[in-house]
Amino acid sequence: MKYAERLNRLGTETAFVVLARAKELEKQGKKIIHLEIGEPDFDTPKYIREAAVKALWDGYTHYNPAAGYPEVREVIAAEMKRTRGFEVPIEEIVIVPGGKPVMFYAIFALVDEGDEVIYPNPGFPIYESLINFVNAKAVPIYLREENDFRLDVSELEKLVTPKTKLIIINSPQNPTGGILTREDLERIARLAVENDLWVLSDEIYSRIIYEATFESITQFKGLRERTIILDGFSKTYAMTGWRIGYGVMNKTLASHVSRLATNCTSCTASFTQIAAAAALKGPQNDSEQMVAEFKKRRDVIVDGLNKIPGISCRRPLGAFYAFPNIKKLGWNAKKLQEHLLDNYGVAALAGTAFGSFGEGYLRFSYANSIENIKGALVQIEKAAKELESKR
Repeated sequence: MKYAERLNRLGTETAFVVLARAKELEKQGKKIIHLEIGEPDFDTPKYIREAAVKALWDGYTHYNPAAGYPEVREVIAAEMKRTRGFEVPIEEIVIVPGGKPVMFYAIFALVDEGDEVIYPNPGFPIYESLINFVNAKAVPIYLREENDFRLDVSELEKLVTPKTKLIIINSPQNPTGGILTREDLERIARLAVENDLWVLSDEIYSRIIYEATFESITQFKGLRERTIILDGFSKTYAMTGWRIGYGVMNKTLASHVSRLATNCTSCTASFTQIAAAAALKGPQNDSEQMVAEFKKRRDVIVDGLNKIPGISCRRPLGAFYAFPNIKKLGWNAKKLQEHLLDNYGVAALAGTAFGSFGEGYLRFSYANSIENIKGALVQIEKAAKELESKR
C-alpha cells in the first residue's frame, strides 16, 4: 500500500506519546507522576458544565454556521474589547474545535510551497510540523535562556527574507513560560509592517500569567489587519477535552478560514459554544484561583529544581511549565526523559520535543498537585545523583 509523500513531512506532539507510554507503565503497576501533559488538572468550572447540559436540553445538537454562532462570536468580540482594547465585528471571528485548527487553517490559507515561516524554537511542535506539511521552509528563531526565552528581535530581523510570509509568536510561551515585552512586540510589529508580513499570535496562555502584564501585538498600528489571534478555553477554563477555541483575523481571511472549516469539520459542536459563551460571561473566580495555585506550584518546582546539583531553572512568568537546564548532568534530553520515566516514575518531556534548540533542557508541566510535584523532585534528585556518581 502506498501513502501520500506529504505524510513524511508531518510531525506530532510528543506529550501524547509520552503520556501513552506512562499509561502503559501504570497498567504494569508502576507509579507515575505526570508532569508531561500540558493540561490543567482542575475540573471545568461547574457553571460551564451546567450551561453545556442546559444547551443539550435546549436543542443545541444541530449544525451551526461554519464560523460559529453569531451570538457566541459577539461574546468573544466583547472579550477582545475587554482584554485587547479593540472593537471587532463578528465577521472577523471564527470559532473552531480547539486552538490547533487556527494554526492549521491560517497556515493553509496564507503559506504557499516555498514560502518561509519564522517560528519560535524551542516552541510548540505543531508550528514546525504544519509549516513542513505545506512544503514551506520552517525558519527557527532561537529562544535563548540568557534572554529569558524571549526571541531576540535583532536576530529576527536577520532571518526575514523576500520569501518570508509569516511570523509565529507565542506569549506566554510553551514550553518555557517566557513572555515578550511591549518593546519586543513593538519592534516585531514594525518589522511586520515594513516587510508586509502576517503574524500568527498564539495567545492561548494570555490569562495564565504571574509577575508580568499580558500584551498583544495587535495594539500597534497596522497589526490588526495582518495578525491572527489564536485563543481558546482549554487552558483558562480547564476545557481541554471540550475542543473549543477561536481565531480573530481580518474579514477576508476569516471567510477563507470559514471555507476551510466547512470542508474539514462543517462546524464546531453547538453545545460547546454555548458553554464557552457562559465561560466568558460567568464568574471568573475558578480561573483566577487556578492561576493562583499554579503560581504556588511554580515556586515549589522551580525552587526545588534549583536545589538539585546539575540542574538550573529560570522562573517562568506565564503558562504552567518549567524548562530547566540539564546540560551539566551530561545526558542528552531524550535519554534523560526516558530514564526518568522508566526508572524513577517521573513523566517529563525532552526539550527537543519542542525543536532542536531545546537540547539540554527538560519540560515539566506543573499542572499537578504540590504533593506530587514534591514527590517528583525527590525522584529527579535521585536520578541526578545517580548520574553524578557515574561521571
